[in-house]
Amino acid sequence: MRITDHRYTGEIDRFRLAIRMISHEARTGTIRCFTGLSEDRIRKLYGTYFKFDETRQIKRRRGKSPTQISGFINSTARQFESTVLVCMFILCRAAEHNAEGLAARATGIDEVQLGERVCAAFEIYQLLHPQPQYSFERAWGLFHALTAVQEICLSHCEHCDGSYIQDRYALNYHVCPCCELKDEALQADNNTARRGGH
Repeated sequence: MRITDHRYTGEIDRFRLAIRMISHEARTGTIRCFTGLSEDRIRKLYGTYFKFDETRQIKRRRGKSPTQISGFINSTARQFESTVLVCMFILCRAAEHNAEGLAARATGIDEVQLGERVCAAFEIYQLLHPQPQYSFERAWGLFHALTAVQEICLSHCEHCDGSYIQDRYALNYHVCPCCELKDEALQADNNTARRGGH
């Protein structure tokens, strides 16, 4: 392969990633972070490929990406969905974690490769959750909270030995959201049975 071929391959990879991220309604700043493309070029890509496409409505989100972690863990259902997404980050090799549950972005990859892996994780998450609670930007916020600032960590459930995400600085009861959801369903069934017995 000639040097010029390698350069064009890298340019094509950035172009394809930008298109992929626009389709997930990623913010311009997020796309720039992964691809290095200018804001003007990203706007032109949106105008060319999405603006007049009547088969799907792709919005252009503005402003800063959300950074609050409370939305990932403020209910059992959200914590469960967040855990699934974090597992997809690890499965797609966008993130790595150690025995203590602290995570970091995968080593040995550049920003484009990281972006491709984050997109792959988000796309699998969407398949697992047909009505997902999190947008791509929220998923990227979760990845940042997990790997960069490490406000979120992985913990292990004492009931099923599964992994789940936890606020690193909050009380940890060592019960995963899946077990919590099972307990809630069991309690609801027991309450229904008691009412039926009267």
